[in-house]
This record gives sequence, C-alpha cells and structure tokens, in this order.
Amino acid sequence: MLTRHLALATALIFCAATLVAQQAPDRTRPPQPGAPPSLALPAIQKQQLSNGLPVWIVESHEVPVAQVNLVVLSGTGDDPAGKFGVGSLAAAMLEEGAAARSSLEIADAIDFLGADLDVTSGSDSSAVRLHVPVARLGDALPIMADVALRPTFPSAELERLRAERLTNILQARDDPATINATAYARVLYGPTHRYGTSGAGTAATLRSISTDDLRAFYAAAFQPRNAALIVVGDVTPARVLPLLEASFGRWTTSAPAPAPARLPNAPQHALRIIYLVDKPGAPQSQIRIGWIGVPRSTPDYFPIQVMNTILGGSFSSRLNLNLRERNGYTYGASSSFDMRLSAGPFAAAAGVQTDKTSEALKEFINELNAIARSVPDDELRRAKNYVALRYPANFESTGDISRQLENMLVYRLPEDYFSNYVANVEAVTAADVLRVARRYIQPNRFAFVITGDRQVIEPGIAALKLGEIRMMTIDDVFGPAPVIPR
Repeated sequence: MLTRHLALATALIFCAATLVAQQAPDRTRPPQPGAPPSLALPAIQKQQLSNGLPVWIVESHEVPVAQVNLVVLSGTGDDPAGKFGVGSLAAAMLEEGAAARSSLEIADAIDFLGADLDVTSGSDSSAVRLHVPVARLGDALPIMADVALRPTFPSAELERLRAERLTNILQARDDPATINATAYARVLYGPTHRYGTSGAGTAATLRSISTDDLRAFYAAAFQPRNAALIVVGDVTPARVLPLLEASFGRWTTSAPAPAPARLPNAPQHALRIIYLVDKPGAPQSQIRIGWIGVPRSTPDYFPIQVMNTILGGSFSSRLNLNLRERNGYTYGASSSFDMRLSAGPFAAAAGVQTDKTSEALKEFINELNAIARSVPDDELRRAKNYVALRYPANFESTGDISRQLENMLVYRLPEDYFSNYVANVEAVTAADVLRVARRYIQPNRFAFVITGDRQVIEPGIAALKLGEIRMMTIDDVFGPAPVIPR
C-alpha cells in the first residue's frame, strides 16, 4: 500500500512538472545534470500611478484573463489592543456596500461581467482581488475601485456579520480541532499578544467593535502609501496602466503612512508543559506540539523547508509514516512552520484515536528527537526533490502567480527569489538540516496541547511523566460563550 502511494505521488509530481515545462518552456532554464529545472518567470514590470501607487505587471498571454490584486500592507497583526478582529471585519465589510451600490448590487454587477471579486485579510496584509476576462477589465475595475476606496460600512451589514462571527465562535466551542488550534495559539502567545487570539477576534472584542472602529482602521491602513497593485494576465503596460489610472490614480489621503506592525516578542517556553483541554466524548484526541518558530525573514528559510519536509511536511514524512502507516493511530500527522512578519508558531499535529493518545505522544517525541540526530543522503535527496519539483505548481494560473508576487511584496523578497528558489533548495546540505533541527526542534521545551476526553486519556498521559499537566477549560480558550443577537 505505501509503495503504491509513494509511486503514485512521485508520478503525479513528475507529470505536473513535465506539464508545466511543456506548456511554458520559456519559464524553465536548462537543468544541471541530476538537478530539477529552475524556474524563470516573465519579468516583473514595475510602474506607478500619478499618485505614487506602485504597480507590478506580469504579462501572461496564454489565456485572455486578467488578475488584479490591490495589496494593503496591513492585516490582523495591526489590530489595536482591545479591538482584535477589527482588521478582519473591516476587510469583510468592504464588499457589503461601496459608493452607491449595496452588497447585492456589487455581487450582481461582478457576476454580470463573468468576474470574481473577493476581499481577504491575513496576519500581515489585506487584499482586494479581481479575476476577470480581459475584455471586461475596463468595466470591472471601477467596481473594484469602489469596493477598495469607497466602502460605506452599513450598520445593518455589520450587525449581520457580527452575528455570523459570534455564531461561528459558538460552533467552534464544540469542535475539538478548532478548540485545539485556538488553545495552542493562546498557550504559546498569551491573551494579550495578537498571535494568541484568532484573526477574527473573540466574542468580547467582536461585541465592542463599531462602525467608527472599522472606519478608523480602514483610514489608517487603506492608502496608496501602504499599498500596491499587482496585475497578471493577458495585458500590457500600455493597455492596462490607463485603466488603472482612471480607477485608482485619484486615490489620495491626508493620513500619515502607517508604521509597520511591531509586535512584541512573546516569551519562549523554557520547559515542557502539557496542557489538557477536556472535551468529554470526543471521538479523537487532537494534538499540537511545539513552540514559537521563526519569522519569514529568517536566513534559515530553505534549510527549514527541507528539514520540515522530512519531519512532517509531506505524505512520506517521518511523522506520517510512523503515526499513520506503521501504527495506524491517525489519518494523518504533519508539522509546519507558520512564518509571518513576526515569529509565528511551529507545530507538529494530528488527530489520533482516543485510546492511543499516550502511544501517539511517545511516537511524536521519538520523531522530534530523531530529526536532530541523522538525515540519510537518500532521504535528503527525496525531500529536496519534493520541494523543488512541487514549486512550479505555485505558478500555474494568473491567480497563483499574483499570490506569489504578493508574498514577494509583503515579505520584501529579493528580485531573483523565484529564479533562485530551486538552486537554494538544492544547496541545502545534511549539515544544514541537522543544524536547524537542533535549533528549532527542541521537544524538551515544547508545549503539548491535547484536546480530548480527559477521563479516558489523562491516566495514560500522566504515566508518560512528560512534565507538568495543566488543565484548560473551553472558557479558558474562547472566553465565556457568546450570546447571539436576535
């Protein structure tokens, strides 16, 4: 079974890489013997509008569509204390009314053009994204500009979204996986750090957010000195710049440019502690193990990618082969580094059989310790090929390319980042993998957060003598249960 899985995965990756090379031969450079091909994208043509708004254009003429993303360099990480969730809610409200249109009228106008328009907010940025047939670009851009530049923040829509989010929190209190993820963030960062609370906020902060709060966050964040336009598709600068100028060129503000978020450093765990969240009758135990990881700016980015692929970042990783394939404790085990402008969390995670919770914890510890001891050459080669051969899949569509450009913009990646990616992966050595494993994977100092049926799992966990066990309630994780407005 495992052999068939690995063979199928390898075949699919090879076919995907071959297809990309066949469809876009100008995007790959001749490979060195024994190495995956590197990636060479069309040039990023950097322009700006008359108001100084930067514009990045990448021509891709295979399909007559265009992707236009307005990227704002503020996100949920910029939420002020006491108003966690305001950035996410402000972004969600942009589509709920803009200029003279209601939310339904915006949706109807976009649908009529055969386009898609969405607004998102992440930890480090927000974005308004338009995907449209290039023949309708001139009609769609004014609607996008209304949404991005002229939101009305109608109070009735705010109350509807508030009720939806409070309902989501109420539902999350009954979902062990969500409980575990939320508890893990709270354990690592605490209740006052922005990373310790969901990007959507808490019941208490959601109840306190007003339209004035939304307007204040929007005015500070959404301004041309804190944003850029990314355009990918069947366009040229000569055609698209006048359209962008007409819709975005008069965007101005008297507000000062926002300073980049300076989140405080949360204290790193010094001792291993087990946090147990009781969920009676839970069908599985949800497990997260780890600590605060690294920011996206880490110079160890590529060694970490390879190391984590070996540990838990692929189907054939050590954690998954152990807990799923060899022992059958879970449908899948994984590990990940969530890299943000500030250091995000590292976590090894799985949902495991309730009656195998303690056994699964032992295997997690075994693999977390073993990654720092040795990395055989064949395993290193498979991991590097996995990372390198999957990379072209991030550039298959105009939307994919635009998201990669967003990352380059938000995280200030170098101009040659994409073209050098494969070479940087190939340059990772076994010594590099062991070095970052020893630095960033220290299970004796990790937090272990387990959500499950305490009556069933606590005796086995205690018998492992991993460290102090601290109990957490659902209210410790989410705060008191929200009351939903009627």
